[in-house]
Amino acid sequence: MTPTGPPDHPAIYHILHVDRLPSVLEEDCLWCDAVMGRRASGGTTIGISSIKERCISLPLDGHPGTHVGDYVPFCFCPRSIMLYVIYRANHPELAYRDGQGPIIHLEADLNEVVAWAESVGRKWAFSTSNAGAYYATFNCALSELERVDWDAVASKDFREPLVKEGKQAEFFVQESFPWSLVSRIGVISCV
Repeated sequence: MTPTGPPDHPAIYHILHVDRLPSVLEEDCLWCDAVMGRRASGGTTIGISSIKERCISLPLDGHPGTHVGDYVPFCFCPRSIMLYVIYRANHPELAYRDGQGPIIHLEADLNEVVAWAESVGRKWAFSTSNAGAYYATFNCALSELERVDWDAVASKDFREPLVKEGKQAEFFVQESFPWSLVSRIGVISCV
């Protein structure tokens, strides 16, 4: 099978608990974990705390002096491995156990996001694997999107380790992400 290159208009996705939506709308943005960690904010955290804490000090090598936790993270696929972890609710370090029902998916167009970030002097980057891992590398040019394993990103079966790693490729926007760039909201059910 011939490897798939990046789509013409790649989408990026961020998941959060619906009870966080009021604060996102009030502040007109999503904040990175470094900022969220310094604030008293309402809402349910759905991520794995130890990974979030590690990312606060994990360097983002594409932008020296910054850390992964200084960026708002996005996946390249709507069905991320983290969403599967939430569905399974059996990870020993996952405190959240209430399933996918209250999880919302925010979608944005990567090209629009990059254009906005560059117009306001905001850094952005992407990884080709799990950015919370010590070995992750980062890219800061759209021409490097071909490095992402797009077949792994699209895969629904990620039991094979290389597919699992490739599916965890991520996109990052420094500090905050404006609500105005959200193009769609997805939910598991309208009922």
